[in-house]
Amino acid sequence: MILVSKYIVPKGYVGVTIFPFVFLKYKALKEDVVLLNHEKIHLKQQLELLIIPFYLLYLIEFFIRLVQYKNMYAAYKNISFEREAYFQEAQLDYLKYRRLYSFLKYL
Repeated sequence: MILVSKYIVPKGYVGVTIFPFVFLKYKALKEDVVLLNHEKIHLKQQLELLIIPFYLLYLIEFFIRLVQYKNMYAAYKNISFEREAYFQEAQLDYLKYRRLYSFLKYL
């Protein structure tokens, strides 16, 4: 389910996925198929890791990347979940052929 909330989406971002919802900062973003595909990739990642473990791994990897890069944005961009989503977001049929745990290729 896609919802619009400029209060839930963090500053500097246009969307966030918290299973089973995709929150977008602006209503017009509902038409952005690349952004929506990015967020749908996150939904798939969350489902395959049974939701709670996804968030735990996401946070752990974020802190590891933060130590590694010493920059919050670089740490975020290099989380394996984000790397997969950014790399594949323009491939609108990606979720049709995506294999389980594909984010592991982006570690």
